[in-house]
This record gives sequence, structure tokens and C-alpha cells, in this order.
Amino acid sequence: MTDHDGSGAAPPPQTRAERAGHGHADHGHADHGEHGGHGGHGGHGGHGGHGGHSHGVAADADRRYLTGALALIVVFMLTEVVVGVVAGSLALISDAGHMLTDAASIVLALVAMRLSARPAQGRWTYGLKRTEILSAQANGLTLVLLAVWFIYESIRRLIDPPEVTGALVLITALVGIAVNIAAAWLISKANRTSLNVEGAFQHILNDLYAFIATAIAGLVVLLTGFARADALAAMVVAALMLKAGFGLIGESGRIFLEAAPRGLDPDVIGPAMAQRPTVAEVHDLHIWDVTSGMPALSAHILVDPTGDCHAVRRDVEVLLRGQYRIDHTTLQVDHINDPSATAQDGGQAGETCEEPHGPRHYPVAAAETAPTAVTAPESDRPQHHGH
Repeated sequence: MTDHDGSGAAPPPQTRAERAGHGHADHGHADHGEHGGHGGHGGHGGHGGHGGHSHGVAADADRRYLTGALALIVVFMLTEVVVGVVAGSLALISDAGHMLTDAASIVLALVAMRLSARPAQGRWTYGLKRTEILSAQANGLTLVLLAVWFIYESIRRLIDPPEVTGALVLITALVGIAVNIAAAWLISKANRTSLNVEGAFQHILNDLYAFIATAIAGLVVLLTGFARADALAAMVVAALMLKAGFGLIGESGRIFLEAAPRGLDPDVIGPAMAQRPTVAEVHDLHIWDVTSGMPALSAHILVDPTGDCHAVRRDVEVLLRGQYRIDHTTLQVDHINDPSATAQDGGQAGETCEEPHGPRHYPVAAAETAPTAVTAPESDRPQHHGH
């Protein structure tokens, strides 16, 4: 990381830890120049990383689980299409269509896993980690589009119900329940903290619910001859698909818009950082997900003139790793305004940012003397942070 000059510019979010998974020793610190007995400190930049550890074995296991689930789904999907056409069941055909998206979601997940494992290079400073999020968003969109089509077809069949062979529908749905339970079990053994894997799992889970609804519809048709039960079951399937689809789109959108990860509240973490010894102020605090399960943080920290910028940076990194499990950090640490230092440095050393992104956080003891306007103007939010 290149050192910051204390002007308050937000540090770049990408770190070598994010690209290679290696921990970082202390580096990227400005030299301390002596000015008439006063130490003029430039920006002390530091990257926090986690120790090197390989995810290769876990990734290979995830791919095996997903491939096994894919094989089950494809074989049964082809069987279901044939039976659905013979039985004249929209519920079965809609289930087969849903299973096609299940298969596609798993293929997308497998491709995204391969791409996201590639190292960062050239213009791709994060590598291709967010291909997993693109995959999850595509899965959510296909669920929504299929649900809309199923609702349309269900309404048409409620108005003019065709003849449905209840026995074939019931038997096929019961087999489908068994197949989807097996597929869901396989995918559940993979890493579901990945939004990519979770997208595939939601497809399978919704298909399981769909088969349960279809089995009930088949039983109703078999016992009562009420053909509209098939269309009603298809509408239940569509409702479940809409719920899962919008959930995936919303969660992937949150990551693309770089909102703070769930469970990591900047209004809690900022004050906690400001309470560390000799810290005078924290601002330009940004917390986001590089990809699912990979939170990152950057901030500008101002330290009392008597404080050690390097020690503060290490202390804050320990806090973030230990209490909040944030391993990927970029911290710019400066001394707060020192009249003698600022005069010698042309008024630049350690100055507070005039327009920080978001709130300023102060130690509790300093809260009464802190500026009253601690949040950015409403017109400044949301804004792109350059990560």
C-alpha cells in the first residue's frame, strides 16, 4: 500500500490479503521526520490480513456435492417432462421447468466457483470473486421470471381446467420429493455462507416444496376429480419461487451496492474503534463485502499527539479481527492537528477531513466537545466510495 499524506483521502480497499490470502506484517508506514523536536507524522497506512490458509480442499468438496446434486436433478427432470406430458399435468411440467433452473443454477455455481478462484491480476484487482454474486443474482431472476409464467398458466387453467391423471402426478411427485431431499442434503453439505451456493440451495429447496404441493394436488385429483387442484398447486409453487427469487436479488444487490454486511453495524464498530487508547476520532469508515463471507473495512483514524500511530493501527486491527471477524482492513492513521507540526508542514499534517464520508466517531469522553454535525448531509448519501 502506498502511504497516505494525511489529507484524508480514502485508502484503496483492495489488499494483497484479499488477492492472495496472505497475512501482512507491519508495512507501508511513513517515515517520522523530526521538525524542531516535533515528530511530523504522515499518514500511517496499514493493511490487516489473515494468515495464509488454503480453501482448495473445501472448494473441491463443494464441487463434488454440487455435481452429485446436478446428476440427480437432470435424470429426474427428463423423467418428469415425459410423465407430465403424458399425464397432462401443468404442476409436473412446471416442476420440470423449475428443475431445469435448478440444474442451471448448479452449473452457474460451479462455473462461478472456478472463476472466483482465479488470482487478481491487471485491472481485476479483486480477481473474479464477485462472479459468485452475479450467479446468485441470475438465479434469483430466473426464479422470478418462471414464477410469473407459472402464475399466468395457472390462471388460464383455473378458467379452463384440462383433464389431469392424478395417479401419475402423485407417484411422480413422491419420487420427486425423495430426489430433492437427496439433492438438498448434498448441497447443504457445501459452504452455504457463499451466496452462490445458497442460490442453488434455494432452488432445490423450493423445488422440494413444489413437489409436496404437487403430490397433494395429485391426491386431490385422484380422490375427488377436482382438476383445478393442479393449477392451485402450481400457484403455490410460483409464490415460493417469488419469495426465494426476490430474496436472492435483494441480497446480491446489497453486496453490489456495498452496503455494510449483515451483523456488522458501522454505528457500533465506529465508536468501538474510537474508544481505543489515544484515538481522537474515526471517520471515512466504510464496511462492505468483497463477496459473500468476505467483509472488508477501511477508515481514517486520528490519534492524539502523544499516541503511537503504529501501535494504534495494530490495536484496532486486533479489535476488528477478534470482535467483528473483519480480517481485510485498510487503515490510514494520522496524528490529530498539532499546531507546531501544521505550521511547519504548511497546514497539512494530520488535519481532519473537511468532508468525510459518513459520521465522525469520537471517544465518549470527547463527545461533549465534538462537533454537533456528525453525519453527512442527506444529499451526500448514498455515494460511491471508490472501492
